[in-house]
Amino acid sequence: VKMSGEEILVCAVQLGDNFCLYFAGLECDAFCKEKILHRVLRNVNSQLLVVRPDLNIAAFEDVTDQEIKSGNGMHFNIHYYKTTTPSAGMPVAFSVQVEDKSYYMCCEKECGKMTVRFREGEVPKEIPGESNVIFFKKTFTSCSSRAFKFEYSLEQGMFLAFEEEGCLRKLILKKLSREDEVDETMKIS
Repeated sequence: VKMSGEEILVCAVQLGDNFCLYFAGLECDAFCKEKILHRVLRNVNSQLLVVRPDLNIAAFEDVTDQEIKSGNGMHFNIHYYKTTTPSAGMPVAFSVQVEDKSYYMCCEKECGKMTVRFREGEVPKEIPGESNVIFFKKTFTSCSSRAFKFEYSLEQGMFLAFEEEGCLRKLILKKLSREDEVDETMKIS
């Protein structure tokens, strides 16, 4: 079956007594964990994203080789999910290990503003519907296949980015003003 440019695989299972055709493999919108990649996340300045739950902050920082080897709060698990609606981009969730605890990235509304937070716990294997932990991974630009931007699944046009706050480059959610806009603060490799 072909619907609006997308091919959908439909498998007939049986023809019922009343000559109704029954199908299998149809699912409601959901996310199911497929694979996990282990990565460090860099911004356009080659700084690494570091999570510091004790300070309730995640920021891009200059990191020494020795600090990278210890990896505390900087080695991310990127959880890839299968979805029944692939057109939005590849659904992913992020988690990170800090000392002996696991934290997952989510977005929460605080004082009328969406904020990126890391909460103690595990990323779910299956998500039955919408979730504040899912981001859609998209290629940053067509000519930079190794750099990505991550759109928040619950609010179209909101992307992970960094914002200068004093000497910090803090991880935030940022709204793109135009769909074709290229914003280097959203570039993550």
